[in-house]
Amino acid sequence: MRARLAGRALAAFAAGLIAVGLLIFLPAGTFAYPCGWLFCGVLFIPMAVMGTVLLIRHPALLEKRLSRRESQSEQQMVVKLSALMFLLGFILCGLDFRFRWLTLPKWIPVAAAVIFLLGYLMYAEVLRENAYLSRTVEVQEEQKVIDTGLYGIIRHPMYTATILMFCTIPLVLGSVIALPVFLLYPVILVRRIRNEEQVLSEGLRGYRDYMKKVKYRLFPYLW
Repeated sequence: MRARLAGRALAAFAAGLIAVGLLIFLPAGTFAYPCGWLFCGVLFIPMAVMGTVLLIRHPALLEKRLSRRESQSEQQMVVKLSALMFLLGFILCGLDFRFRWLTLPKWIPVAAAVIFLLGYLMYAEVLRENAYLSRTVEVQEEQKVIDTGLYGIIRHPMYTATILMFCTIPLVLGSVIALPVFLLYPVILVRRIRNEEQVLSEGLRGYRDYMKKVKYRLFPYLW
């Protein structure tokens, strides 16, 4: 069972690595793209570490994270919009490097990479706190409301972590041209959150009370 899960995880990791590599280096027209390698490092090294830890300590959670099929049409639309955003954004980053449309100071990709890793750390903490984190919007059997730790501050800390990560991607890749594309991510996320909260409030016992207790979804005092 665990060997098969490891195989699935390795296949997903390899597919992601190849896809991201193609989307970055193909438009750039070269492998001599330092920011491209920087991004691959900050994305895939922590991903490999996190996947290994989950495989050893929390295989059930890893299996949930590998699930990608959304059953709801609303969430399927969100997935499609996100995929389009990433496709366009990565291609723009590569083209920006290739044609030198706008060169950023070298410290900006490094600073953005630090923020990206901080988002990754927050993401890892959310995985530690919440064993029900599936990639799909659903109410699981025997699921309980988590209202401690980061969940005691905001309702969707995982999404906050991904905002920190995804919105810094173009800067890690040295492209400000692609930044407006990635800034669409929080807008797309709002649509997912509204639908997710509707599903949880209708199907998860205690979630309505939790929404009253924790008022903010992503950022304290903002939303």
